[in-house]
Amino acid sequence: MARPPLLPDPVGLHLARLDAPPDWDAEFGFPGPLELEIGSGAGGHALEYCRRNPGARLVAFEWRKKYARDTQDRGNKLGLKNLRVLEADARAHVPRLFAAGSLDAIHLQFPDPWWKRAHFKRAVIQPDFARLLLDKLKPGGLFDMRTDVQDRAIAMLSILEEAGFVNPLGQGVFHPYDPEEVPSTRERRYLASGEPVYRARLRKPA
Repeated sequence: MARPPLLPDPVGLHLARLDAPPDWDAEFGFPGPLELEIGSGAGGHALEYCRRNPGARLVAFEWRKKYARDTQDRGNKLGLKNLRVLEADARAHVPRLFAAGSLDAIHLQFPDPWWKRAHFKRAVIQPDFARLLLDKLKPGGLFDMRTDVQDRAIAMLSILEEAGFVNPLGQGVFHPYDPEEVPSTRERRYLASGEPVYRARLRKPA
């Protein structure tokens, strides 16, 4: 997919500027499950997920302005009332914008692997942030993670399990593909080519 042009209007800044969680019912205009996507990229997963799940409310973070604005613009044109995109770093804003136990699900789709060892510290899943995400989920809430990089998958799964997430298949076990899931654009390409994808569907203890 070609990079989209930079649209002029920022997205989600009214939320990013808040010092406390907003009234999400008022923000979306309806109640329902509240879900978070960290790093929505080109928006393939976020848009299709919202289309398939109109009752779920998805807050998607993407720090690259071109992709964030393009995703919200396409969502608006599709009439998706259940998507809010923020052009911001989730690590900086999730602690303030979501109350403890408020999220029904968290989605992490193909995060940047940060290949250089000196850049490992930039990876999203670090022990402190993993514990914070666990706190933001409701009891029984879902953490859905997918990546195509095996060693990063193993490392992230280990950090999440050590933070307290429960793996229903057993510690260190990845999940097979479920056709009922919503694949991202990248995952669809991997499925078509037969390349491996490492998936984990973890839960917060009930």
